[in-house]
Amino acid sequence: MKVIVTKQAQKDLAKLSEEIRQRVYAELSKFAERKVVDLKKLVGKSDLFRIRVGNYRVLISVSKETITVYALRVLHRRDTYR
Repeated sequence: MKVIVTKQAQKDLAKLSEEIRQRVYAELSKFAERKVVDLKKLVGKSDLFRIRVGNYRVLISVSKETITVYALRVLHRRDTYR
């Protein structure tokens, strides 16, 4: 499975510490390798999911046709669902 980090997610990651950034990339790679991650589907959104990384959430969209994961945003949990 291929993981693509959008420009907005890259901007979000640039604002975070190196430790959090590494943890986010580690969780994304675990998900791409089909290992267990804390993944939930967002209510009311047909194709959006979130991966929990400590106090941060990675909003992702999964394309079944191309088997690609798009990391859309990386936000603190207080800002994610606004």
